[in-house]
Amino acid sequence: MPEPTVIVRMKENVHVKPHLWGDAMHVIALGAVLNHKEITMTQAPTRYAFVKAQWHADIVDRALDGFSKIIPMEQIDVIDVPGAFEMPLMARDLAKTGKYAAVICAAFVVDGGVYRHDFVASAVVEGLMRAGLDTGVPILSVSLTPHHYQETDHHNTIYRDHFVTKGHEAAQAALSIVKARAAL
Repeated sequence: MPEPTVIVRMKENVHVKPHLWGDAMHVIALGAVLNHKEITMTQAPTRYAFVKAQWHADIVDRALDGFSKIIPMEQIDVIDVPGAFEMPLMARDLAKTGKYAAVICAAFVVDGGVYRHDFVASAVVEGLMRAGLDTGVPILSVSLTPHHYQETDHHNTIYRDHFVTKGHEAAQAALSIVKARAAL
């Protein structure tokens, strides 16, 4: 969707101040103006990117369920990546586009016996933090690393429910950090 464009003609040394009221932006010209006119533009809703690792997708996808209970799906772009290790690069690239107020990344990193999951989890969280600091866009993590996960119905139910809660918390955090940064 193209951004709204407004051309305001006025005399020299006149200042224009945009003000937000609700979901609309009003432009008020201060000073001597040739023709007085108030212009109202609708502001595009804030967009969020939600990156999901596909390992244990049946569990990880529940984070999006929780997130979208607070932030409508119409404001969320969903991106799937193979695993947690690919999230920092994707988060950085999405943040660099300038389209998103925040990027949320969800993964379930378990001890598969082949590698130390704590090293992978640490690298992912450090990469996500670096992506946020390098781009200036908040990158939020919904990455869980249980120490004693077993693929049983009981554990799967626990973690599915927990990811819904974590997605809900991530949405609240995203709204909070976006609001705090807008107030700077």
